[in-house]
Amino acid sequence: MKDKREVHASVKDERLVEKRRDQMIKGAVSLFKQKGFHRTTTREIAKAAGFSIGTLYEYIRTKEDVLYLVCDRIYEQVRLELEELDVGEGTMESLKLGIVHYFQVMDRMQDEVLVMYQEAKSLSKDALPYVLKKEMEMVGMVEGLIQSCVDRGRLDLDSERIHLLAQNVFVQGQMWGFRRWALQKRFSLEDYMNLQIDLLFAGVIGYETHGRTGGVI
Repeated sequence: MKDKREVHASVKDERLVEKRRDQMIKGAVSLFKQKGFHRTTTREIAKAAGFSIGTLYEYIRTKEDVLYLVCDRIYEQVRLELEELDVGEGTMESLKLGIVHYFQVMDRMQDEVLVMYQEAKSLSKDALPYVLKKEMEMVGMVEGLIQSCVDRGRLDLDSERIHLLAQNVFVQGQMWGFRRWALQKRFSLEDYMNLQIDLLFAGVIGYETHGRTGGVI
């Protein structure tokens, strides 16, 4: 499997391609939320993006390409955010900072995340495995932050618990978008992040305190 799925563009100016695809993504996300993938036409996407249908096809070949670009953009943003961190630091503070960065991406891109999960089933058989692979790579980045803490002796977790903790962080970040209609009535993003991190860390400390000695958490 290739590291990045090719989306054809007849335009060779990479900066222009990036600009036009950003416009397409913004327009498409709004339409996919409102109408769904199958009921949205490429002509509507072009209009929402601010250019003609002919121009649209200079940057993509199919409507599925737009959905693929939405999915891929989410993963790229998470990767860029977490790669900026010093993952080798291996402190609880660096782990907390990594979780905060991830949650902030999920907040900024909550519409894209919602569309991705609602409509990813519409991706073709060659595109869907790539999207799933990228999702696991994001979980892997969170695992790396946790593993650094284990390697430095800040946490005492085996590989199964490291992986499950990373999955929990991943889902809780997405939950801010999926459940925002309820959560945002009670919590600011900062409150939500702090409470989730407190609960996560309390669970880890509880496991280390009681779990290994047969106690009940």
